[in-house]
Amino acid sequence: MHRNLIVIGASAGGVEALRALVAELPADLPASVLVVLHVPAYGGSVLPAILTRSGPLAARHPVSGEPLPTGQILVAPPDHHLVVHDGAVTVTRGPHENGHRPAIDVLFRSAARAEGSRVIGVVLSGVLDDGTAGLVAITRRGGVTIVQDPDEALYPGMPLNAIEHVDVDYVATAQQIGKLLIGLCAAEIDHVETPASHLMGMEADVAMVDDDALNDPDRPGVPSGFSCPDCNGVLWEIRDGDLLRYRCRVGHAWSAESLFGEQAQQLDGALWMALRGLEEKAALARTLANRAQERGNLLSVKRFEEQDRECTRAASLIRSMLEAHVGIHDDAGVAR
Repeated sequence: MHRNLIVIGASAGGVEALRALVAELPADLPASVLVVLHVPAYGGSVLPAILTRSGPLAARHPVSGEPLPTGQILVAPPDHHLVVHDGAVTVTRGPHENGHRPAIDVLFRSAARAEGSRVIGVVLSGVLDDGTAGLVAITRRGGVTIVQDPDEALYPGMPLNAIEHVDVDYVATAQQIGKLLIGLCAAEIDHVETPASHLMGMEADVAMVDDDALNDPDRPGVPSGFSCPDCNGVLWEIRDGDLLRYRCRVGHAWSAESLFGEQAQQLDGALWMALRGLEEKAALARTLANRAQERGNLLSVKRFEEQDRECTRAASLIRSMLEAHVGIHDDAGVAR
């Protein structure tokens, strides 16, 4: 038995790494290559064209339900998860994971469940930690894990998170990874794989919008004190080895770090909304004070001028918080 399924995940800075990697793959590669790159939900993706020009393997978006093709690169289309199931690929609009669709963890987890030790998982440049939980799943099923050298990655967040939480098999440059994959696909697998856990199977089914998995009353984990940023539902806390993860009733999933980052983004948005509301109220109070002044209503003038001052002071405080980067991400993609 040989390894015949390569799953690759990348985010910010990942296109350059993907180009370097696929340039090293031969035209007769005896494996399927599945790629998730975080892209906006709107518009199209030119990644298949870029990867086709970068090496001898043709790249394209998959047809949902098609068998895994050997010697081809399948790229997740925008706003769709790429899932492996029963020797085929499925394209779904399942719940977001870590705020993404497509999400790397969804692909990796489904591949691990379906193909076990035949899977090779690769995490490239990106921020935060999508892909780490997926690498954990691949490791547990006996697959091979590879991470781009953080010193080479344009954004080292995802590689560093993977290295911190997973006993990865290889850390290499993107070009070295391409060469490494050739040897790994040629080598015999000489160990027995571990069966997929109930949690792994349930989460893979959720990504496929499976009714039984979504309606199962036996939710994994325990209710947390946090709400889902996507739907405001209760998040269940899942202890996955040393990883802390969350999933809501309808399937949205978050790592602890991604949840923290999303909360920071929402706080930032809430502060801007509050600032707008306060400045509009202060402007209206000034207008009403002027009108009261014209009518000679001095008590109303005093009341509206005081409201103007209170709103202006509050707006100044919020503006200071925004200027201090409260809720804004730094260059590493980690909320401050």
